[in-house]
Amino acid sequence: MIYFTNYGSPLGNILLAADDEGLTTLDFSEKKGAVSPNHPILREAARWLKIYFSGQNPGFTPPLHLLGTPFQTEVWRLLLDIPFGKTTTYGALAKEIARRRGVRRMSAQAIGGAVGHNPVALIVPCHRVIGADGSLTGYAGGLDKKASLLSLEGITFQPF
Repeated sequence: MIYFTNYGSPLGNILLAADDEGLTTLDFSEKKGAVSPNHPILREAARWLKIYFSGQNPGFTPPLHLLGTPFQTEVWRLLLDIPFGKTTTYGALAKEIARRRGVRRMSAQAIGGAVGHNPVALIVPCHRVIGADGSLTGYAGGLDKKASLLSLEGITFQPF
């Protein structure tokens, strides 16, 4: 069964969805209809968001159930290693995936494709991935939200 709730953030509504294994969706949208705000995983995610939007590092990750291809989930798990208040590039992620797989190189564009399909934004911090030149690049929630999230974490960046 899938459980839903809406979280009112400073950047607009956030849809949270979970199954009994973990959080499956976090995105800037809203679901109408039945919601289950008392599901324990959704409560943990809401607690994480409350701490995050206060400008603090939550220091924990709610249970996740990342649904994607093996490559996508490998990239998304790597995103979880990017510390609060830090950024990385698509190229750096590609080098790390290549290293872990024991291959010579990995496409930064392939990494970008996986990052762009991250179903659990913010908690799986795809907003912390920037261009090689330090500029902001695509974000499913919009570049204005990405800029706001980075600023909240005290990260400076080149204007988009």
